[in-house]
Amino acid sequence: MSGRAGIPPVTGLRWTVAFTAVAAATVTVIGVSHLRAGAPRPVAAYVPSPPPPAPLPVAVPSAVPAPSRAAGAPSVTPVPPRLIAVTPVPVPQETLHAIATLKGVSKVTAVDGGSVRLHTYRINLLAVDPAEFRSWAPPAVAARPELWSALAQGEFILADETRARLGMRVGGEYAVHERRLRVGGSAPLGIPGVDGLVSLDTGRGLGLMRSVAVLVNAPVDRVGALGTDLRRLLGGRAQVVPLVPVRPAATPSAPGPQAPVPAPVRGRPASFLELYKQSALICPGLSWSVLAAIGQIESNHGRNNGPSSAGALGPMQFMPGTWRAYGLDGDGDGKADVWSAYDAVPSAARYLCANKAGQGGKRLEQAVWRYNHSWAYVRKVLNLAEAYARAYP
Repeated sequence: MSGRAGIPPVTGLRWTVAFTAVAAATVTVIGVSHLRAGAPRPVAAYVPSPPPPAPLPVAVPSAVPAPSRAAGAPSVTPVPPRLIAVTPVPVPQETLHAIATLKGVSKVTAVDGGSVRLHTYRINLLAVDPAEFRSWAPPAVAARPELWSALAQGEFILADETRARLGMRVGGEYAVHERRLRVGGSAPLGIPGVDGLVSLDTGRGLGLMRSVAVLVNAPVDRVGALGTDLRRLLGGRAQVVPLVPVRPAATPSAPGPQAPVPAPVRGRPASFLELYKQSALICPGLSWSVLAAIGQIESNHGRNNGPSSAGALGPMQFMPGTWRAYGLDGDGDGKADVWSAYDAVPSAARYLCANKAGQGGKRLEQAVWRYNHSWAYVRKVLNLAEAYARAYP
């Protein structure tokens, strides 16, 4: 991505957790905020004569198994965080020990955190020990040694969404709180509200607060009860945020309560054309051609299933958290497999429908934008959808 002349404004807060600064001159009161775009921008006029779409494959490929760890890659046992708690004061060791003894808790850690100034904006950072924190990262991120090497060398890692929204580039140097730091990489960090990571030494140089962000690993079905326990142990000024769906299931990107689970389309259609058409029935008003367009852009109809550099998986390129909330068993074999087109395509229809795609017009545009936060992506999908509708009337 090429650099931009300036960093565009980012508006709106998804959730806010107050940190208190060690020194007001260094780090001010901050919020760990999940940044979101402002009001949706209008989509530019579609190309009058879009190029012809790629031919739909005759056969639907079998599910592709998850790729094994690359030879020579370090073995990291993932410990996905299920909750994050942020407090205005450092969390003492005895409190961490008490959290560790709660029912269902398998691992807990406290890391430094705070908000720093980036040009005229503020970004929210965690300061971590790269070797210790690596297991808390999403598996696809943990398996990228260049990210952890960059952290150890004093560079900082940005969340993909933050990098894209602020127009920053990997390898660029930026003034972060009156210091110049190099962006050593970009990745889906898996913690809404966290814009980036720095090493412990770098964080201390920036004045981040010690041990104010607590990460907890536990079974998903214990998240709700543990949230209550954490608030009791950490006090009323702490904010506890679940990082996995809690009844009712939802993902951070969902625009409100999740739609009821529709009855999946059972069976295995013989062609992608039929698979797209049957899957669209899940969402009344959604054209099968939109699913076909997304399928072409994301994986060329199952020919390149990833994982992507961002950690997206399967023929419709779902992020793991989104798949957990929206994945369907489309062919009735008893499991929802992100690598199977028979499951992934109806799941994409379900996700689009939860974002009101079946209502068409601006609702459809916004639903496609939620699939991949880019208006250029929206234009490309809708152009291809028109072309597919003409090619396969």
